[in-house]
Amino acid sequence: MDFCKLVKKRKSTRKYSLKPVPREIIEKCLEAARLAPSACNSQPWSFIVVDDKDLKDKVAEAAFSAPYTLNTFAKKAPVLIVAVTERTKYITRVAGFFRGIHFALVDVAIACEHLILQAEEEGVGTCWLGWFNESKVKKILRIPKRKKIDIIISMGYPEKEETREQIRKPLAKIRRYNKEPM
Repeated sequence: MDFCKLVKKRKSTRKYSLKPVPREIIEKCLEAARLAPSACNSQPWSFIVVDDKDLKDKVAEAAFSAPYTLNTFAKKAPVLIVAVTERTKYITRVAGFFRGIHFALVDVAIACEHLILQAEEEGVGTCWLGWFNESKVKKILRIPKRKKIDIIISMGYPEKEETREQIRKPLAKIRRYNKEPM
């Protein structure tokens, strides 16, 4: 598919069918994430795929219970992918400190976007989730305290084709060349 068509087609899926997502498709999505660029090639990510229904239900209940109820729709997704932010290379941490940038989070976000776009290419819906109870999820999945979960991705086949219009700022509002005034 043409890349811009793929990007325009992708929407956050919030209503999922019960159809399971084959592991071959999940693996393709993870491979796309694995190939993402990262600062100093640190690749500060790992992914936990939660597709066992009982475990997924426990994780979803822990992640999206009060006060984290904004994303309760994700409880119905057949798959949750937990993106674990790993420790980066020393040089990346030092550079990030001086620039005021958490490069590991940027890197994980790029990897997750690769994963999400591959899912779209496969006809699988996703939604990027940042509001969840991290400590409860870490406990259930036995993730060490020193590691961070910044993103959970819900994944599954859309219940129906989404037709809502994406509202985006016009290019002229977000682009400038050289020293054009802001």
